Amino acid sequence: MANGFAQLGGQPILILPEGALRSRGKDAQRSNIAAAKAVADAVRTTLGPKGMDKMLVDTLGDVVITNDGATILEEMHIEHPAAKMMVEVAKTQDKSVGDGTTTAAVLAGELLKKAEDLLDQEIHPTVITKGYRMAKTKALEVLNAISRKVDINDEVSLEQIANTAITGKSAEKASKELAEIAVKAIKKIADVKGTVVSIDVDNIKLEKKEGGSMNDSQLINGVLIDKEIVHSAMPKKIEKAKIALIDSALEVKELEGDTKITINSPEKMQAFIEQEERMLRDMVDKVVKSGANVIFCQKGIDDAAQHLMAKAGIMAARRVKKSDMEALARATGAGIVNNLNDLSKNDLGFAGRVEERKIAGDQMIFVEECHEPKAVTILIRGGTEHVVDEVQRAMEDAVKGIAAALELGKIVAGGGASEIEVAKELRKYAESFKGREQLAINAFAEAMEVIPRSLAENAGLDPIDKLANLRSQHDKKGNVTFGLDVFSGEVQDMVKLGVIEPLKIKTQAIKSAAEAAEMILRIDDVISVTSSGGGKMPSMPHGGGPGMGGMEDY
Repeated sequence: MANGFAQLGGQPILILPEGALRSRGKDAQRSNIAAAKAVADAVRTTLGPKGMDKMLVDTLGDVVITNDGATILEEMHIEHPAAKMMVEVAKTQDKSVGDGTTTAAVLAGELLKKAEDLLDQEIHPTVITKGYRMAKTKALEVLNAISRKVDINDEVSLEQIANTAITGKSAEKASKELAEIAVKAIKKIADVKGTVVSIDVDNIKLEKKEGGSMNDSQLINGVLIDKEIVHSAMPKKIEKAKIALIDSALEVKELEGDTKITINSPEKMQAFIEQEERMLRDMVDKVVKSGANVIFCQKGIDDAAQHLMAKAGIMAARRVKKSDMEALARATGAGIVNNLNDLSKNDLGFAGRVEERKIAGDQMIFVEECHEPKAVTILIRGGTEHVVDEVQRAMEDAVKGIAAALELGKIVAGGGASEIEVAKELRKYAESFKGREQLAINAFAEAMEVIPRSLAENAGLDPIDKLANLRSQHDKKGNVTFGLDVFSGEVQDMVKLGVIEPLKIKTQAIKSAAEAAEMILRIDDVISVTSSGGGKMPSMPHGGGPGMGGMEDY
């Protein structure tokens, strides 16, 4: 059925619409593998502490400078369908763990590259995928066996995890300070019940402001609101603040629909104005009666109400985001009130200090010194907008990395140590098979070594020598935690150097990379149908081309 036609008694039968593209068998496999490898190659040079950054420029001229795998792949706007699956690998890694996105994408690309060699040897894709599945299961077992425990009180290890996540990014110069901030933030919001630690990283708000340097970044024991106080006569600082969170407008309601009020005399006009003022005064009286001296309102506050609150010595901010309101509730213990009539002193939250300060030319409200806050804010500083953005991404990796480590309570050595150990054990495991699966398991083992090899290449070291040295340490001497120190160029004990990573980063990278590779390998027919308007479909490469429109630009 070439090109969507079936020949029946000499009469061609059209099955696919006009303009449909079809790629079958080895052509389809080759094109998909080429596209996936191109994605992996795009991010491979960013891996590790000596990895380089990418500058991504969109159609509007906006610039992103980063070495975060998920950010790079998302900003590239990849079109090729198989390449999109590689982007999903990075996204999944980012959502579930937060770090290791480049590792996952590079590993998936290498698994497909090794599979291509097996396809050249006429090994069927289903045999390869079966071998990969068994290798994946074994790899996860090995990682679990070589991991060691960590808990929330082991601050040294937690800081090392954060440090490992930050190293290699622009924020590296301030990695010690940032790592300490990340650990303190996690400890503040962690919910510890016996040996079970549950952490919701959404309770750590990252607020970025250019100006100053990275070292000026700070942890706020409360919430930072990017708003200013609504009235100039209101106090700029309140100690021992009693905070009310209101999710209703402190305004006189607008008339609904086509309702009209007819006023035909000055007296009625005056009465109408006085009634409006009375209603606003009642609203402010309810706030004063509750004992609140700081108001955060999710909706608007009328000018007259602002004036009355200022006279009563109440500080107020309006149009506060819903996410900020929820963070304030968790930090101060306040309840969000939907109806002002229900506001009572029991709904108020507490903060030691609420103050408006100017940061980089903008007024911001600091809600600080909360009692056991379950939401905190990290204020990120940096010399330029691009630096601040990259520091924010580094801090996200650090915070999520610590959370991932505490979720399973286990960590492994970094620097390629765990990948080399997994490869060694997989080679032993492959010997127990007599069939062609053995070749697929060995291919998986070789693919795992792409991580230490890339670390060596990105550091300007000889990957062959370093891999041989690593294998020697693991095979003959049994040094499970030995990996590549890219700064000295030597093979050393990563745990002693403090290069450790959460077990979950490794296990999730292997799971998503292996499953994506299996899915791509099982495709032997690609049918692309153009839209009815004759729209252009993603390019379908043949042979070894990169297979992504615009890929060469990066």
